[in-house]
Amino acid sequence: MAGIKSLVKDTAIYGLSSIVGRFLNWCLVPMYTIMFAAAEYGVVTYVYSIVALVMVFLTYGMETGFFRFAKRGDYDLSQVYTTSLTSLGTTSMLFVALVLLFLSPIARSMNCEATPSFVWIMAVTVAIDAFTAIPFAYLRYRQRPIRFALLKLIGIGLNIGLNLFFILLCPLLWNVAPATVSWFFNPDYGIGYIFVANLISSAVTLLLLLPEILGERYSFNGRLLKTMLIFSFPLLIAGLAGIMNQHVDKILYPRLIADAHEAMTGLGIYGANYKIAVVMIMFIQAFRFAYEPLMFSRKTDDREQSLKNYRDAMKYFVIFAMFIFLGVMFYLPFLKYFIAPSYFVGLKVVPILLIAEVCYGIFFNLSLWYKNIDKTYWAVVFTLIGFVVMVALNVAFVPQYGYIACAWAALACNVVMMLASYFVGQKINPIGYATGRILGYIALALALYVAAAMAATPWLWLNVVVRTILLVGYIVVVIRCEKINVSTILKKIKR
Repeated sequence: MAGIKSLVKDTAIYGLSSIVGRFLNWCLVPMYTIMFAAAEYGVVTYVYSIVALVMVFLTYGMETGFFRFAKRGDYDLSQVYTTSLTSLGTTSMLFVALVLLFLSPIARSMNCEATPSFVWIMAVTVAIDAFTAIPFAYLRYRQRPIRFALLKLIGIGLNIGLNLFFILLCPLLWNVAPATVSWFFNPDYGIGYIFVANLISSAVTLLLLLPEILGERYSFNGRLLKTMLIFSFPLLIAGLAGIMNQHVDKILYPRLIADAHEAMTGLGIYGANYKIAVVMIMFIQAFRFAYEPLMFSRKTDDREQSLKNYRDAMKYFVIFAMFIFLGVMFYLPFLKYFIAPSYFVGLKVVPILLIAEVCYGIFFNLSLWYKNIDKTYWAVVFTLIGFVVMVALNVAFVPQYGYIACAWAALACNVVMMLASYFVGQKINPIGYATGRILGYIALALALYVAAAMAATPWLWLNVVVRTILLVGYIVVVIRCEKINVSTILKKIKR
């Protein structure tokens, strides 16, 4: 149980940077959707989808590889860390050089011929972020979640502040006192300042990480790097397929809709509504930050106790994930105002995307069975299967049904990966999850969601009361089923 307590504690701290940070970035969505047309916001969605793909390529599974080899004890920790850092630093610089060398054709392929600066700005940004992934992983390994969260929040806060500065304040000053900003600000640059703000915040984060980057004596070990790459390469392939599963719909969308303006408008609406589902993504990311170090920790308990910890982690993940699903859907009449009313037409994708993210989170938890026995090639198998499902459904249905098909394809992709990993894991390295109870909690949450939809009335206040009662009912059922002593928990909190 100590492992689960540590997991919960670290998840809460890492969640400060993940959940609070994402929430603050989430608060920028209203500004984007008000200040920019859907077609312009579609460009932002498109560029960041490609950035997400490149980020996985540039980190090539080295975060997980670092944890794996740091915990083994076969190599000195400092050597594992500096070898990883040197490798990522070299490849990140090489990537920037190649982008600058082939800037024109890359910008043309991304429909950014008129604004090639969008391409090189984001190339430098993603290179910095890829490089700093290892120092952040080092902080997690050293169990320094507070510094991790602080640095993340500083970068996020700066990014938000610069967005407000460039998108709100500078246009205002341009209109009333143009001389104050004309030397650096161009009102026609528009969404480009979103990318500029991201670059500056990433650069500042890099500077703040210098103590971790320069604090170790560098000892590069080529043999170690080769071993790490062999371990991490399947994770790279799986990561690429996995991130493609999350973003290929946004990358393909402009190519599947004949009219370019209509394509970017639909993509902007889809991307904005996707942001409402970001609450689930935040929770999964925070959980992952705490779960990976625990997953690869040296075993201090017997095997049965370790398995129990993994089972409990899966069960409580599902409990909290379905609570988030209900919370978002029950209070969507309020949450929807995080985007402009002109984007409300896309709200129908939100429940589909939320359930899709729950399935992805379960899939991540299930990855334990093959990572712990170094059978990471299974990650490639599962994610490639999901990728095929995702692409096939998008190509088949997006031209006719638009972005709603993207949402259903994402759900189908994650369900297929989840089920495939579960059934293969049962054969090769069974963990013994409480499948019946987990399915029961999922079914309960979905039943409550359907009940709330069927009981909807024209009166918003009455709907809120009914849905709040249903949400409390979910919590009560969980407490009773898990035999949670609420009074004991409250006493510990007061201490």
